[in-house]
Amino acid sequence: MAHQNEKVVVLLSGGMDSCVTAAIAASQFEVAAMHSDYGQRTATRERQAFEQISDKLGIEQRLVIDQRYMAAIGGSALTDSRISVPDFDPESAGFEAIPATYVPFRNAHFLSAAISWAEVIGASRVFVGAVEQDSSGYPDCRPEYYQAFQTVAEVGTRPETSISIETPLIRLSKAEIIRQGLGLGAPLELSWSCYRQGEIACGRCDSCALRLRAFQLAGTPDPAPYSFESVREADPDSKDVVSFS
Repeated sequence: MAHQNEKVVVLLSGGMDSCVTAAIAASQFEVAAMHSDYGQRTATRERQAFEQISDKLGIEQRLVIDQRYMAAIGGSALTDSRISVPDFDPESAGFEAIPATYVPFRNAHFLSAAISWAEVIGASRVFVGAVEQDSSGYPDCRPEYYQAFQTVAEVGTRPETSISIETPLIRLSKAEIIRQGLGLGAPLELSWSCYRQGEIACGRCDSCALRLRAFQLAGTPDPAPYSFESVREADPDSKDVVSFS
């Protein structure tokens, strides 16, 4: 059932998961979209994806917040130019170790800002595109993390405030997310997943590899352009589509 008069906040990074999450929310509610500049390598490209996805989904109320203090804190390949973004290594794809691209406690900063804004604008929910499966092993993408933060939101807001944290994708695989997004008409072609700076995705980082594999498992070509030619299996004649195996 649609609740178009109910306002919700969506954390929209511009990535594939947040794009599908925004499409889910927009199909049911009035959406306000929040985007964070936290000093990440791909801040400019992610901001472009955020604006384009919001335009496509008809999201008018938007807020871009400055959280670049996270780059000053450092500790991540996404925010510190002295730490290289590693290529995906299929030999260590079990994700036992937390990767260099983990930004320490990042989602707590995002959620705190989103809940603050939701309380101000009267939104009843905060949608987050967190995914436990097929992720890079980040500790702040687990269901129990969001359950704990729900308690924080309940304790730390006004007594009359009720804001639920929604994670509609958290138990899905990336391939399932793609299928759901396609069914909703989510503009996946506008999303940006690469961890490296540039207008064309590298195709080699952890995020690109997971995305490419997911599109392959979903049985549909990835509409994003990639900068390398070596694994062009899905469509050998295409200049834009790369398959990962």
